[in-house]
Amino acid sequence: MASEPINIFTEDSGGTGRPVILIHGWPLSGEAWKPQVPALTAAGYRVITYDRRGFGRSDKPQSGYDYDTFASDLAGLIDDRGLSDVTLVGFSMGGGEVARYVANYGESKLRSVVFAAAVPPYLLKSPDNPEGPLTKEKAAEMESGLRVDRATFFDGFTKDFFSANGELKVSESQRQEAIALCQQSDQTAALGAMKAFGTTDFRNDLKKITKPTLVIHGDSDGIVPLEGSGARTHAAIPGSKLVVVPGAPHGFNVSHADRFNAELVDFLKQ
Repeated sequence: MASEPINIFTEDSGGTGRPVILIHGWPLSGEAWKPQVPALTAAGYRVITYDRRGFGRSDKPQSGYDYDTFASDLAGLIDDRGLSDVTLVGFSMGGGEVARYVANYGESKLRSVVFAAAVPPYLLKSPDNPEGPLTKEKAAEMESGLRVDRATFFDGFTKDFFSANGELKVSESQRQEAIALCQQSDQTAALGAMKAFGTTDFRNDLKKITKPTLVIHGDSDGIVPLEGSGARTHAAIPGSKLVVVPGAPHGFNVSHADRFNAELVDFLKQ
């Protein structure tokens, strides 16, 4: 399961507060959490963000773009810092790290988990997963678009990412910031991670989660639809709390940052 040691770029606010690890979505970096870090730090938490391997400022090896390896990288981060009583917050594909970390490493170092607009339980539509919101045709179309022309693909992707019902919910400068983060991704990493989040089945992983769980999702998410993902994750984890944010797109940690931050801090207090 372990892979060759690589450098994972990490930012750690330090301090004595409870640790909260923010795990970013595809194909961004830890910088995508910019609207959350000050709010969580001000609330007294030790906030840690990192760039997934192959993205942002982390090393970009040519392999290891699967969830067992992603979870191993996360476990290494937790172990290297000697963390305990951790809350993991996984946004979009980052929710996969949360689920796979629990499945592979247990919950002994965790206090709670958060799935934000997250991909579990299983995106790909198939005979045994008819509720999966991602068709094989759409997955192939995304892969082809990224292979043929990254700039055009990321332009369209970020519009969908931040739009609800056809309307962009962030400023154009915020969208351009996201495009810049997308462009930092390695192409091999971007393609490998796209395959991973589209085809990995987390249904058995979710069964192993017993810690307090928040599922937060926008009801206008056009990338990872609520009905096929967040609602099913909530149903799969007994006692989990579901918060649905009206009119919110996929990238609602930016578009609806105040609501997102308030719900997150409220959950962390419990």
